[in-house]
Amino acid sequence: MTVAKQGAAARRGRAPEPAGAPILLPSHGLASSPTAPPPPGAAAAPSSPAREPRCSRPAWACGAGAQPGARPPRLDEMAAAAALLWRSGARGGASVSLSGGRRFFSRGPNVLLQDSNAPQAAFFSPLQKVMLPPNTFQGKVAFVTGGGTGLGKGMTTALSSLGAKCVIASRKLDVLKGTAEEISSKTGNKVYAIQCDVRDPVSVKNAVAELIQVAGHPDVVINNAAGNFISPSERLSANAWKTITDIVLNGTAFVTLEIGKELIKAQKGAAFLAITTIYAESGSGFVLPSASAKAGVEAMSKSLAAEWGKYGMRFNVIQPGPIKTKGAFSRLDPTGAFEKKMIERIPCGRLGTVEEIANLAAYFCSDYASWVNGAVIRMDGGEYVSMAGEFNELKKVTKEQWDMMEAMIRKTKGS
Repeated sequence: MTVAKQGAAARRGRAPEPAGAPILLPSHGLASSPTAPPPPGAAAAPSSPAREPRCSRPAWACGAGAQPGARPPRLDEMAAAAALLWRSGARGGASVSLSGGRRFFSRGPNVLLQDSNAPQAAFFSPLQKVMLPPNTFQGKVAFVTGGGTGLGKGMTTALSSLGAKCVIASRKLDVLKGTAEEISSKTGNKVYAIQCDVRDPVSVKNAVAELIQVAGHPDVVINNAAGNFISPSERLSANAWKTITDIVLNGTAFVTLEIGKELIKAQKGAAFLAITTIYAESGSGFVLPSASAKAGVEAMSKSLAAEWGKYGMRFNVIQPGPIKTKGAFSRLDPTGAFEKKMIERIPCGRLGTVEEIANLAAYFCSDYASWVNGAVIRMDGGEYVSMAGEFNELKKVTKEQWDMMEAMIRKTKGS
């Protein structure tokens, strides 16, 4: 994720647990400590030496904070948990954490923590090579905003390696020039650097004029410039709101409209791609300006897909999940506190890579996708659906615990 790309971590400012987070059993009066008395008629649990737990929940429900060798849940605790789960359909987002097993992760752009407890990551190893055939973009011009770093740099590298003449734009000309030289030296194709502040329509107009002058009308336009930070919404100033919406929503609109008008004049088509985030669809606390602006970008892309198809233009959107890039994580997860939790909720067991997003972007912008228009594609390793499902926290339940719960459920049949 570049600055908002995304979104990054916390998953993007999601410090609180999302809907569907485990209910802490003690708050519902369910066996609030390892020595809680059993229900009437149940056998008393064997006594054991007192031990200071690392959290206020039962030791078996404390997750990574559980004491080594913590006992499994008692039958009465399982029954109470099962009953709570059975009733939870009446209130959205209810689920119960039944297992204290730690999860680890590996793979991704950097190996963060390795352990055999996350074997699924081995099934989803990222490929680091370009997907499309050589010269797919031969003779084509690609314009990429935010092209100097992160996802923008990765997408430009992919397009250039496939033959495109690339033009990258951002405010920092020195960074752009360094990136342009680096990519050109790798791919052998010219990459141009143009300074542009997407917040300023005059700057955008001048940049587009320079783009057309040095490279020609673009065949590919990728709106990737973004900005984001985490903050409680009550702490946002008007300027904070404006800073993000000016870059993300207004910047995308200024670039798209300016280039679109020039293409209409020249009677030339193009493929437009916007990079948003998975919470553009759902909304998210603590990143209110970004969520609002990204949702606007998606609405704009779908609107123009309907309106400007007649001019030979296509508009599509990629919603990346968490991809560790310096720009995004420095603002969205400055302490690194949320990175582990973020990966724990990704079914594929790892972060995404820049190369994976670049391959999808290249496909969307290529002639192989000439019938793809108005699409919004989520690429997040399953993170969104993992957080959305009401009972997805049951993945923490062990086989033995399922056996116990199934037996209890069978006994209550017809009651």
